[in-house]
Amino acid sequence: MLSLSGEPHSPTTRRPPRSLKQEYHEFLLQRIEEYKNTLGREELLEIGDEAVRELEASAAGQYLLTEVLLLEHVDRIIARRLRLPSFPRWRQKHRALRAAQRAPTHWGLDPDNALVAAVRRLEPGDLAVVVGATALPSALFVAAHDAEVFLVDHDLAAIEGAESRAVTEQLAGRFQALVVTFGGWFPDVTPSLVVIDPAALGPARTRDRRELLAQLQARTRPGGVHVILPSPSATEVIPLAPEALQAQYGGWEIVRRRRTKAGAGFTATKPERQLDTAIHVSE
Repeated sequence: MLSLSGEPHSPTTRRPPRSLKQEYHEFLLQRIEEYKNTLGREELLEIGDEAVRELEASAAGQYLLTEVLLLEHVDRIIARRLRLPSFPRWRQKHRALRAAQRAPTHWGLDPDNALVAAVRRLEPGDLAVVVGATALPSALFVAAHDAEVFLVDHDLAAIEGAESRAVTEQLAGRFQALVVTFGGWFPDVTPSLVVIDPAALGPARTRDRRELLAQLQARTRPGGVHVILPSPSATEVIPLAPEALQAQYGGWEIVRRRRTKAGAGFTATKPERQLDTAIHVSE
């Protein structure tokens, strides 16, 4: 199994889950930066002047006023203006939010969805790749279970929208959204879970679609799972049905839900014996 840096490590090694303190500091920084982005230059300079006055009054000449101290105090002033919560108060609300986010219904997902069963098998720090910005609810559901999530799509606007939603949901720390060309470059990752929205692959050329699936299959760790999401309802145009992808999973264990109609999607589990493929994919 490969880490994000490309260094080999044991398939059982996971990135340790981030502490609540780390998540809290990221929450503060995100809110402060969002506020700064709404201000004009003059307003920012006014806050800077306020920071200088407060620091000079409190220091009483005991230490040198540096740029680092000034920037830190500007952030403190903004946090005060925004009335950002203390860590204990944030932690209480955060735990309630995360508990809600771990319910599939929070994201409008079917509790019987194959993705729900796959997510239960993940461990904190596992990596998941989600193909298609239209599958953002699935991506955020996975991220809420302490997995590291890469969402990939060819549309820049969709990726920017996904990043903004992740910040709003306080999941940006374990979520990355990347613009990729299907069939071209792909990040050097080794996922335990891959989620694919077939509709996202519909506009791609057949050979590019096949190349993307081949890359994902080779990079997936042995025993890893691919979840091919269902098609839209029958009243909508279906550019690519899930069944069209199944033929490319030769040698994988395919599971389909019983008594379901065409377009219901499927899961595919990579055999354990394909370890060498995953290890040497980036060599």
